Amino acid sequence: MDRLLNLFCDVDDFCQSFVPQWHRQLIETGQKHRQRQSRLSMSEIITIIIHFHQSHYTDFKAFYIIHVQKHLRREFPEFLSYTRFVRLIPSTLVPLCAYLKSRYDQCSGIAYIDSTKIQVCHNKRIKRNRVFADVATVGKSTMGWFYGFKLHLVVTDRGGLLGVKFTPANEDDRTPVATMVSTLTGKLFGDKGYISEQLSHQLLEQGLELITSIRKNMKPNLLTLMDTILLRKRSIIETINDQLKNISQLEHSRHRSCNNFMVNVIGALIAYTHQEKKPAINVDRHQYEAFIM
Repeated sequence: MDRLLNLFCDVDDFCQSFVPQWHRQLIETGQKHRQRQSRLSMSEIITIIIHFHQSHYTDFKAFYIIHVQKHLRREFPEFLSYTRFVRLIPSTLVPLCAYLKSRYDQCSGIAYIDSTKIQVCHNKRIKRNRVFADVATVGKSTMGWFYGFKLHLVVTDRGGLLGVKFTPANEDDRTPVATMVSTLTGKLFGDKGYISEQLSHQLLEQGLELITSIRKNMKPNLLTLMDTILLRKRSIIETINDQLKNISQLEHSRHRSCNNFMVNVIGALIAYTHQEKKPAINVDRHQYEAFIM
């Protein structure tokens, strides 16, 4: 329960400063809406959503009915019914996005970039899918064709998040790179999907060197020993993608609205940032800085 308490305190501190500013910046439509105060605060709702991704439950309904309503009565004495709670989930999307932004790590000079598929339904059910009919697209990954989106991540060598981006499934992996790493410097390691001479020159102008593996029909690229070793350690971001899907339940096909889909993904990413032990590379900072000087 200490982890849950620490999570709530961190979320509540953020909501105390963000939510009032957010409400002041909202634009009124002129229509009157019923302002019914919920028994659960915004901090409590967000905490429950994130805590689901920290648990080993794969279904949110089972988590809420079995775990929250039975075992967390003391922590959430004013808990709601499952139906009422699900109706409140979309209202947390903006605070969750802002909270995820506040959880970003600082640039260490070494970064890794990769993308992973988020499949929203089986390929046989693409034509019958109505929830994502106007937003999801068909794309291809190393595992084959899929229907959904791509999640692009930039992480440090210590496993911390530096950038997150959503794109359609059929969009090139190199398209969102420039906007994701606009504030980074140092070296960025990626796979063959990020090979681009124009992108490399663009990033080099801002002080970020893009290092990728080469294709078979390309000339060998002369890299330093340290860069070669760090490039081989690119599996760190693959491990992070695997943890997001298998531990944090990032990907499943039970979504009934786009808003709840986004809340699920953002909640999984936030739950990962709260992990005590993240995938990391053992790099001697002094040796690395002396090597690149």
